[in-house]
Amino acid sequence: MVRPGVSTVQCRSDRLAPCLACAWARPPSIPTILINGRGQFECTLGPARKSFEKLFNENVETCVNDQKMCSDQEKCLRRSECGPYCPRSQCAPVVFNVEQGKTYRLRIASTTSLSLLNVKIQGHKMTVVEADGNHVEPFVVDDIDIYSGESYSVLLKADQKPASYWISVGVRGRHPKTVPALAILSYGNGHGNAAAVLQLPAGEPPVTPAWNDTQRSKAFTYSIRARKDTNQPPPAAADRQIFLLNTQNLMDGRYRWSINNVSLTLPATPYLGAFHHGLQDSAFDASGEPPAAFPEDYDVMRPPANNATTASDRVFRLRHGGVVDVVLQNANMLREEVSETHPWHLHGHDFWVLGYGDGRYDPAAHAAGLNAADPPLRNTAVVFPHGWTALRFVANNTGAWAFHCHIEPHLHMGMGVVFIEGEDRMHELDVPKDAMACGLVARTAATPLTPATPLPPSPAPAP
Repeated sequence: MVRPGVSTVQCRSDRLAPCLACAWARPPSIPTILINGRGQFECTLGPARKSFEKLFNENVETCVNDQKMCSDQEKCLRRSECGPYCPRSQCAPVVFNVEQGKTYRLRIASTTSLSLLNVKIQGHKMTVVEADGNHVEPFVVDDIDIYSGESYSVLLKADQKPASYWISVGVRGRHPKTVPALAILSYGNGHGNAAAVLQLPAGEPPVTPAWNDTQRSKAFTYSIRARKDTNQPPPAAADRQIFLLNTQNLMDGRYRWSINNVSLTLPATPYLGAFHHGLQDSAFDASGEPPAAFPEDYDVMRPPANNATTASDRVFRLRHGGVVDVVLQNANMLREEVSETHPWHLHGHDFWVLGYGDGRYDPAAHAAGLNAADPPLRNTAVVFPHGWTALRFVANNTGAWAFHCHIEPHLHMGMGVVFIEGEDRMHELDVPKDAMACGLVARTAATPLTPATPLPPSPAPAP
């Protein structure tokens, strides 16, 4: 969240990197959510622990009232079971200062690598006015869901009595083992830290909705429509349709995610460099495209009968200027009656979100009901468990563009595709002479590019 004149604020779950070598049997447990780089975590996991909210209030209040500078952080740590909350520490809550009677634009961005987050402000409603950089028809909410890769602008009216109010950011979409992150909305003249808060918020922080309330998430997402007269409507029809089925599979005994039973692997030579230098026939599998559909009798409500998958680095080649429809189809995981929510992000483009639905997408039944009147322009769209999402975009940006699940483990496990646009124009692209190169491009005598320093090999996945 940001105040006017302040740079963009991000919410994210803390680093995923330590778990990149695991077998991806399950996602890592993230100890904290950060709001503008600050977060709180509970390090006592036993059943006798005090409530997080009680400890938070006790320790922030003590530190604020005593005006401690946290010069002895170990002493501050020992004062509670739940980490340091002195106002000068990294665990102190961020404070957003407002003046009564004014309206503020809060810009909320999620840079999480895993979880859906929900933002709720004690005693205040929010009006959603923008999504992923595009105007939307305003609508009022008590709280806001934000998936990995998404961004929103909301309007907040400072219309309550002058006081301090809790801001809660909680995990949704998967059973949370992470305590909510807390910040403070303060009616006053502070300067962004807890020491400046004259009075801590009264009462308990607001509780974000239940982690598994998917219907609430759908209601929020379905409410997002383009602002009238501000966004260009989509083309009336598409030149090409691509159906992408998300499934969880096994490959060599390890869990993978696949699209139409193909798990994406990236070649050593980047696609853009390969096409620019005419190396595509040797840089990756250029023998054809990945499957653009899946079997008509596939049951999305059950685990795949054939859970084996193959790996490929093949790409979709799109005509420059063509109109492309993509239907994302979600399916069951390898466990019975389990399907995850996936936020899909397209590089190089915004797209129109034409519609959502439950079960399997049926063109004969669903195409006529798609929204061509006021679909929102987004660059990230969610596909709900056992459901589908329909998108449309114009392939008018020459390049190699990734389209992938924005949950980082899922991307690394193969949940993505690559769109090549304007293949015949790529050789005309300007490449800086000091740009680094790798793979076959670095070994091409005709290239003036500087070879990139190779990264160390990744550890082998655990069995």
